Amino acid sequence: MELSLVRSLMDKSFYDDHRGAKCPDRLFSKDVRKIKQAIDTAMDRYERTVTPDEIEALFMSNNPTLTTAQKQAYSSLFSQIKKESPMGGDIAQEVLSKLFQQVVGEDVANIGFDMVNGSASSLEKLRAVMEQYGDDFTPNLNIEWDDIEIETLLARNDLEARWTFNISPLTRKVEGVNAGHLIEIGARPNTGKTSFHASLIAAPGGFAHQGANCIVLCNEEGYHRVGARYLTAATGMTMREIKDNPSKARDLYAPVKERIKIKDATGRDMAWVESVAKSYKPDVLLLDMGDKFAKTGGFARTDEALKANAIHARMIAKEYECAVFYMSQLSADAEGKIVLNQSMMEGSRTGKAAEADLMVMIAKNPPVEGQDEEDTQRHLNVVKNKLTGWHGSVHCDLEYQTARYVA
Repeated sequence: MELSLVRSLMDKSFYDDHRGAKCPDRLFSKDVRKIKQAIDTAMDRYERTVTPDEIEALFMSNNPTLTTAQKQAYSSLFSQIKKESPMGGDIAQEVLSKLFQQVVGEDVANIGFDMVNGSASSLEKLRAVMEQYGDDFTPNLNIEWDDIEIETLLARNDLEARWTFNISPLTRKVEGVNAGHLIEIGARPNTGKTSFHASLIAAPGGFAHQGANCIVLCNEEGYHRVGARYLTAATGMTMREIKDNPSKARDLYAPVKERIKIKDATGRDMAWVESVAKSYKPDVLLLDMGDKFAKTGGFARTDEALKANAIHARMIAKEYECAVFYMSQLSADAEGKIVLNQSMMEGSRTGKAAEADLMVMIAKNPPVEGQDEEDTQRHLNVVKNKLTGWHGSVHCDLEYQTARYVA
């Protein structure tokens, strides 16, 4: 690494940004330090970018007393430097900055040791270090600023959703989602969370029908039960009907089957999820349940772990340019209610919500005494919406047997 840094210092612009106290000789080993000093001499004398051959010639001419063995050793060192490629400016700056801070840290630590042992001059030494380095603790940066031309901003801020919802009352208010979005879906148990995402992806007009490559990672129900819901949502047939007429089901299933991948991810964490996104590059990545991918070790509270998990999910959406759907349970506060809010998210009232671009909470009507049949009406509460800004509830029905949400 130090040879690559020496090679980078031969560039006049980089050298000027890091000369003097920002690049002390102490950063380098004894022999490399002497070569760095030769670069200092060349820069003062010629004020231009220099080559390794030029530095070698200057070094040898300025050290005529070197023994034959020493000359051979330095020639070997210069040969290695010539083979090194200069680091990219930003990387070299970061490496130099960290090495520089380590040197300063050593000075301060040594002074602190003297202070602990009652050295009378320690405070003066500390003041001298601070005066010597001044503002040089802060690294120089060479940032490649983001493009904010009109054409770029129009292209990057999609005015139309790439993947639209196939539930018409929801589509009229939110339309759909794009790559980079984190969508959090919450509901109480037995409300229809799995059917909801099966319907969004596999039912007519769903993401898979629109051409999206979809990956579903499930860690709550077995993959075969999740897969069954996708099969019924895609075909519009009940499992009994599919069993009686598999040929018809196969024909109806074929248009979306190749665009849907399901994997039981029980026991996996968000780092593994990121590897999946990196390896398979989905358009839509669905996590059911999102919270169960969280690692709680190292966190004082569960909500901190869940917030970190949601931050990681959002990073995956942005880094790998996919829409990430994060399924979550709602707390007991949501039981029996049809109007829901962000604070009802289980385990993390604000941490997870802060990361979402869109939050939809699913509610069902409270049970009615004497009513035998399950109420099929569902209320989709849009409680956070950075996409279109609309907040409120839309209403639809859940067809239990086919796992479809319909207007």
